[in-house]
Amino acid sequence: MGDELEELYRTTYATVVRFLYRKVWDADRAHDLAQEVFIRAMTHRPEKPRAWLFAVAANLARDEARAAVRRRRHLTLLKEDPIIMPAAPMPADQAVEENERQARVDEALAILTKRDREVLLLWDAGLSYPEIAQQTGLAVGAVGTTLARARKRLVDAYDRVEVEHRAAHS
Repeated sequence: MGDELEELYRTTYATVVRFLYRKVWDADRAHDLAQEVFIRAMTHRPEKPRAWLFAVAANLARDEARAAVRRRRHLTLLKEDPIIMPAAPMPADQAVEENERQARVDEALAILTKRDREVLLLWDAGLSYPEIAQQTGLAVGAVGTTLARARKRLVDAYDRVEVEHRAAHS
C-alpha cells in the first residue's frame, strides 16, 4: 500500500487541506490536520482510502472546533479563577456564599465515580477527547458519551447537595 498511499497523498493532499481550511479557517492548522490525516492513513491502511481520508478530516476538524471552544471557555474560567488571577476583594457575605457554593460543587464531585470525576476534570482542564481517552483508557468514541453522562450525574449530585444544604439551613 506504500505506493498507493504515496499516490493518494500526491493527488489528494491539496484537496484535503482545502477541505480542512474551510472547516478551521486557519491555513497552518489545516496543513497540520491534513498531515495528521495521512499519518493515520499510514497506520490504519483503509480499504476505501479517499472516503476514509475525508471522514477522518471532518472528525479532526470537528474535534479542533470543540477544542477551540473549550480553550476559550477554559480561558474565561481562568480569568475568574482566584488562584490564577486574584479577584478584587468581595464583600464578606458574598465571599462566604462563594465558598459555600464551591464546597457544594466539591461535595457533588466527590459523590461521582472516580471515572466520571476524572473525565470531567480532564475536560475542564482543556484536554481533547483523544487526550482524555489516552489518560483514562477509554475509547475515543466513548469519551463524549461518558462526559455527557458524567455532566448529568454531576448536575444531579449538585442538586441533591443543594437540597440537603437548604434542608439543613431551614
